[in-house]
Amino acid sequence: MESIILASGSLRRQEYFKLLGLPFSVMPPLIDEDLNRHLPPRQLTGELAVKKVQKIAGLMKGITPHWICGADTIISVDGDIFGKPKDRDDAKRMLTRLQGREHEVITGIALYNGRKQSVDCRSVVSTVTFVPVPEAEIEWYLDTGEWQGAAGAYRIQGLAACFVAGIKGSPSAIAGLPMHEFYVMLKENGYNYGG
Repeated sequence: MESIILASGSLRRQEYFKLLGLPFSVMPPLIDEDLNRHLPPRQLTGELAVKKVQKIAGLMKGITPHWICGADTIISVDGDIFGKPKDRDDAKRMLTRLQGREHEVITGIALYNGRKQSVDCRSVVSTVTFVPVPEAEIEWYLDTGEWQGAAGAYRIQGLAACFVAGIKGSPSAIAGLPMHEFYVMLKENGYNYGG
């Protein structure tokens, strides 16, 4: 199988690539993830995923990689967008707002096909419901540091699973990479999966 450049530093996304048996290298792009916060959430995650792919493609002038994958995940609650918290206070604000209610998790994924010089971009929306979480338990979670670098200040695949009463949609998309959609994208774009 051809190697894919993963335009992300996310350890969870790397774990999914390993699980899928894909050969890959990691090149985290440095982009401003706060751009265009006025866009609808689906459009914003797609735009950020595409920007990550474009950044890596631009850095590889003279070398034409066949495949680059970029992804971005945000949380949307009442139309407000929660990305990665800036600090502990920001994380507490987000978790306090999410507790006892439902919110959307939107993951955009972009796949660059070097042969066609094209980018395929899709978004996946899932819904997560949190139980009511007392302030002391929010503080306990914040003390773990798990919130750092996580959209919405939580990692569903970690201790934050204690707060999740229900999920509608793709668990892998909530964790950062919609595996089914990614598999379909690869096949539809001509990636020889398994070959």
